[in-house]
This record gives sequence, C-alpha cells and structure tokens, in this order.
Amino acid sequence: MAIEIKLGDRLAKVELLAEDGNQIKIMVDNKEYDLDMHQVENGVYSVMYKGRSFNVELIETDTQKKYSVNTFYHSYEAEIIDAETKYLQARNAGNLEAEASTITSPMPGKVVKIPIELGSEVKKGDTVIIISAMKMESEYKAMKDGIIKEIFVHEEDIIDGNQPLVFIDDLD
Repeated sequence: MAIEIKLGDRLAKVELLAEDGNQIKIMVDNKEYDLDMHQVENGVYSVMYKGRSFNVELIETDTQKKYSVNTFYHSYEAEIIDAETKYLQARNAGNLEAEASTITSPMPGKVVKIPIELGSEVKKGDTVIIISAMKMESEYKAMKDGIIKEIFVHEEDIIDGNQPLVFIDDLD
C-alpha cells in the first residue's frame, strides 16, 4: 500500500515493497531503494544506502502524523498523507465525493462486526461495518461501488463520534 509523504514543499509517493528484518525495499516516486535500517534509540534511525550511513531523527509534533525530521545537515517538516488524512482534508474542504468514500459513525460506540476485508469489492448498499451505540446496533453501508482500501478499526474497538472507520476507493 502506497502513502504520500510531504517533506517541506515536496510530496512523494512511498511504498514498502519488501521487508526482511532490517533490510527493506521501498519505492519512492517509482524509484526503488534497498535500505538497511536500524532503530538505535527511540525516534532515531541509522539508515545504510549504497554503503553510506545516514542518521535520521523523527520527533513527533503535537499533530498526529506530522513529524520534525532531522539529519546531520538538514531539518524538515514531514507529514504522512494516508487515506485517513486525505479524507479529513477533503471533509474540511467540503468534498462530498471523499465523504461518500469514508464511512464514519456520528456517535461514539463499539465495533461489533466488520463483514468485509481489505481489498474486497463492495457495491453501493453493501454493509461494511456494524457499530453498537446506545444499546442499538447500526449497519453502515457503502455509499458507492468500490474497493475497500483502508479499515481504520478492528472488531471490539471503542470508537469516537465522526471517527473514520472504512475508506472505499473508486473501482479502477
């Protein structure tokens, strides 16, 4: 699954292709990188690429999915742009298509059942999640035909009101 990472003014598409211990293969904007990564302490990573060593420090900010990134020579502000972030950005902009793509519950509750799986195809009207709130179970249905791209919760999770639960992407 690919995500986008915003580093300063640059937006890069990043995908984890393979992982074997500390050896990882990623693709950044259609270019593959074989890396040897070690976490040397909390938030500090040693990254080997083509025989060169880089130290990277990730510092969490007060905003979820945003980090201050420090290397020996540079500092960056980084933000992970995943399906949930895109949904929230679109929702804040009033994008109705993204709202139809993301299933949310208007009130706090508990996830009872998730009858779909990541990557499965759904049709408009299919039940994608069942939530228990105020001693009643509610079935939340797909608002469009699509593919399940993200499931943000698990069965038995306690959820907040207006929390993204499932993201449905358009059919290719």
